[in-house]
Amino acid sequence: MMISPRENLLRVFRHERPEWVPATGHCDPYNQPNREGMDPALAEALGEVRWGDEASVTLSRYLGLDIMDGCAMPVRITRRNVSVEQQVEGDQTTWVWHTPAGDLREGIRVCRDVSGAVSSNRTEHMVKGPEDLPALAAIFEDEVIESDAEGIERIRQRRERLGDDGVTVIGMPGTPLGMMVRDYSGVAALAYLWADAPRAMHDLFAVVEANYRKRLAVGLGCDADAVIAVDDTSTTAISPAMFEACNMDLTDARADAAHAAGKLYFHHSCGLIRSLLPLYRRTKMDAVHGYTIPPVGNVTVAAGREALGGRISIMAVVDQLAGPMADRAAVRKSIHRMIEDARPWDHFMLMLAGYPNRTMEQTTFVVDCCRELGGRPCRS
Repeated sequence: MMISPRENLLRVFRHERPEWVPATGHCDPYNQPNREGMDPALAEALGEVRWGDEASVTLSRYLGLDIMDGCAMPVRITRRNVSVEQQVEGDQTTWVWHTPAGDLREGIRVCRDVSGAVSSNRTEHMVKGPEDLPALAAIFEDEVIESDAEGIERIRQRRERLGDDGVTVIGMPGTPLGMMVRDYSGVAALAYLWADAPRAMHDLFAVVEANYRKRLAVGLGCDADAVIAVDDTSTTAISPAMFEACNMDLTDARADAAHAAGKLYFHHSCGLIRSLLPLYRRTKMDAVHGYTIPPVGNVTVAAGREALGGRISIMAVVDQLAGPMADRAAVRKSIHRMIEDARPWDHFMLMLAGYPNRTMEQTTFVVDCCRELGGRPCRS
């Protein structure tokens, strides 16, 4: 008798060989298939895709994929002494944070695709130099982190609806170093801080991580199977030495907390990570989530399996859908090579996200290519 999709997925992280190579679908406001030519029933079911909704479940069911339902961390955050002013002008939003240690200003511009997909670019980071670090620390010190009962109940209901069809995961912020790159300072300011104010920067990291750890403690009380730290780690901005200095003990502490609660800990790392894998191997993370092969990334599945060893699972992005697709035979060959490189498939799975520049016909073609190897059951 065939095992359930849920049990098959969990085998990947127990270092057992699954009955088929799992392939999950993902859909969010950034990553969603083009609506042109889409089945009207699917378009209606997806509606306006929002962060943390059930669009990934809807798309995965439609495509006959495995399901990894991503939910928001069920926390409620209030502030005592910090206030925020917001100004919206069209697609540009600016915030001014008033803290006991001074004011910080940041800006984001929303970019809209004709397909309905959206992304956003930071037009201004909060941290411009060392003088801004105390104010950023004050924001995190001021926050009161509490459990969101309604959020926990929503996750319970989603987990119940999902049943044995898949697993439920919750997202949390990445490492303080990674969040500086993405959100708080950007690469240029971080480079100066690393050289000119290392002690103040590391003191900030300790404050930020204490805040994040409180959020994690709350999240671990919900009915999810795993936690994903959305770090986007890449050596385009973070060197192996930087990761080793800031993130090794931190990653282990998070993983220990997750494991103590009976949950898995995934590190989302969708960039250039070849030289980081030996460090990842030394941590207690359960999987590299968003693992990206060439030409988008810089490490193959085969090389990654060797570098990571037999304990850490690879959750590989099917980026062939994002690349050139005129030569369908080449696309199929590339996907098959990735799956072949993962034999014997004991700690490997695929992740397929929607792309606004790809139609459902193209998406379905790539799904079928994934299905042709690895013992995947036929799509109903």
